[in-house]
Amino acid sequence: MDIINLGVFAHVDAGKTSTVERLLFMNGATRRLGSVDDGTAATDSMEIERSRGISVRSASAAIDLPGLRLNLIDTPGHMDFTAEVQRSLLAVDCGLLIISAAEGVQSQTELFFNAMEAAKLPLIIFVNKIDRTGVDANTVFSEIKRKLSPDIFPLNAVISQGSRECGTGEYNFNDDEMLSLCSRDAGLESVFLKEGEVIQKQLEEGLFRLLAKGEAYPLIYGSAFCNVGLEKLSDAILRLPRVNIGRNAGENVSGKIYKIEHDKVMGKAAYVRLFSGRIQNRDAVALLNGDTEEARTEKVTQIKHFSAGTRLVDAGEISAGDIAVLYGLATAKAGDIVGEICAARNDPPLKTTPLFNVKVADGSPNPTPLLTAVRELAEEDPLLSCEWEPDERELTVSIMGEIQIEVLRHLLAERYGINAEFSNPTVIYKETVMNPGKGFESYTMPKPCWAVIELSFEPLPTGGGYIFESAVKGGQIPYKYQAHIKTALPGAMKQGLYGWEVTDVKITLSGGGWHFIHTHPMDFFLATPVAFMNGMVNCGSRLLEPFLRIKIAAPEELSGKIMGDIINMRGEFDSPVISGGTAEIEAGVPLAEAMDYPVRLSSLSSGKARYASNFDGYRPCPLELGKTTKRRGVDPLDRARWILHMRQAL
Repeated sequence: MDIINLGVFAHVDAGKTSTVERLLFMNGATRRLGSVDDGTAATDSMEIERSRGISVRSASAAIDLPGLRLNLIDTPGHMDFTAEVQRSLLAVDCGLLIISAAEGVQSQTELFFNAMEAAKLPLIIFVNKIDRTGVDANTVFSEIKRKLSPDIFPLNAVISQGSRECGTGEYNFNDDEMLSLCSRDAGLESVFLKEGEVIQKQLEEGLFRLLAKGEAYPLIYGSAFCNVGLEKLSDAILRLPRVNIGRNAGENVSGKIYKIEHDKVMGKAAYVRLFSGRIQNRDAVALLNGDTEEARTEKVTQIKHFSAGTRLVDAGEISAGDIAVLYGLATAKAGDIVGEICAARNDPPLKTTPLFNVKVADGSPNPTPLLTAVRELAEEDPLLSCEWEPDERELTVSIMGEIQIEVLRHLLAERYGINAEFSNPTVIYKETVMNPGKGFESYTMPKPCWAVIELSFEPLPTGGGYIFESAVKGGQIPYKYQAHIKTALPGAMKQGLYGWEVTDVKITLSGGGWHFIHTHPMDFFLATPVAFMNGMVNCGSRLLEPFLRIKIAAPEELSGKIMGDIINMRGEFDSPVISGGTAEIEAGVPLAEAMDYPVRLSSLSSGKARYASNFDGYRPCPLELGKTTKRRGVDPLDRARWILHMRQAL
């Protein structure tokens, strides 16, 4: 059997879930047509999704056809849930990008397209909502080619549109499009040189050959609401590249967990895309976390896959190329590797990071139920990191945005019966070293102990992350103790001089020593944070703040006021693009300054302005304009107290 693993992407409210419902219904996967407005969409399983009419978690479904299973992964479109999309990209081989003809190319639209383009994954574009009054298909198409790619070719034409009627017809490639396709596809070029012309059917076949290589993108106009263009879209999807199940089944097991759910009856459910090998019921599989690189072994108790929409059926096994749900993996987390690391599939080029911290409390003197619930939710979303500070009795959770708070509040109440209260979100800053330097610690007293560490620090460019290297031979510090240093550093880096996580730094183990009698296995775990903080003092620390890339479309007469607002927010903007009385402004602004700007902009423009934003990385921030945070726990710079703390003597 062949498989198509298709991810469905769109900016929020572009009609993504409605399109998926149409595809499921018209291909016989569901018996009735679900509706987002009525809360009956098959892929919106959570109550908050049905009530708000937006997707907050990725949802899987399948369409069973002769010799083919089409696995669909419907992803959220809101910025707060981009991490869900990031993990879903691990599982798919091709994509469907849905664009609202009424709103055009929006911020998340560009984000998703760029991720698919960078990964060279085949992508079909569906321009939805052509039934909307005032929509101009030519204008929308021009914007799509300008903002996304010139290598986009329509497969149908809009012949009527509007609120009362809309329709599509056949499209004939113009001369420029024909020459563009022939110049890049050897088959079309051969026909053109031999015959002097290429018929429409041949051009379409050439387009799909280029699509398979991620070099061109077919576009289809339609309306999910009016059921227009869906047949054409369905046909195009079935022409996407297919994966043969089991083709690599004889190889070692390698897969990725892209989603975790908690089933009330079955327990933890791990959604897995398998790239090679085969897993059967009762098999023991290795789970590897990319951060710690510590493998655990778990036994699979049951395997299910999707069939006829969102229905899960017993499968007994999963073979290479397929997607399935595995049960029994008690320690599994979203993002874990199953089996071996797969060199053929890199992590998707879509990076996300939490931007805010919130404190969570339920008013109970016993924090255990709340802690257990939040930690379980963090298994489903690894970016939802939580930290419990026992001295302050405070639970802090990292989030992407304010809508995520609403989702967490709902999940805690619905799933665990906990009525939680959340503080106002505060911006997450970071730190980096200002200058090269060294950090040193000699932990040789009180005996028995012996761990000497020298760390060399080197600043990296913004966005460079963290690199660790060792320049020390095993005779100077045994490799097992060097592994302790490498393991301890990420924990030490969670709090720098100003209390924020340290990033954009290369740390090299450049010296040190041990004692064959006095060194205890825990000594290097104790000494590493002290050496690290000593290095931060010697190198100096610089504060980093998160930036947003914002896009504003507003009446031209407001452009001066908006640019003034951007300057007041310490932002930088490109020259506005004026067209048809509308000014389009793109700018980079600090998140801390722009948190309430969408509300202010709406008031300023009487609701006529459009605002979109995406995370745009961290940039240096003057300390007086940023924010420090108090240290959690014992400070390694308080060396004596730190030693007592680590030796459990406080």
